[in-house]
Amino acid sequence: MSTRSLRYYEEQGLLESERSAGGHRHYGEEGVERVAYLQRLYAAGLSSQTIISLIPCLESPSAATSDGAFERLAEERDKLTAHIAGLTRTLESLNQLIDANRDHRAS
Repeated sequence: MSTRSLRYYEEQGLLESERSAGGHRHYGEEGVERVAYLQRLYAAGLSSQTIISLIPCLESPSAATSDGAFERLAEERDKLTAHIAGLTRTLESLNQLIDANRDHRAS
């Protein structure tokens, strides 16, 4: 994990550290686990804003926070599915243009 990423997580309010007398950041086991969790969320393509909305489920697990996190993740999945569908249509259009150009050049 880069120092830059850790600082970013702190700036976004996603991670807390303790400081030594020399100003060095120290993270406990909980911080290490939090970073691993954050990395999984970012790897899933979630934005910082979305991740921040999921933190209550991590910090205070309950049926309500769990339901809220589930709904937010489902919304993000639906957005991604729609984006993929749009990209697929764009790819199909590009393939048609390439095929038409190839046919034109062959004739």
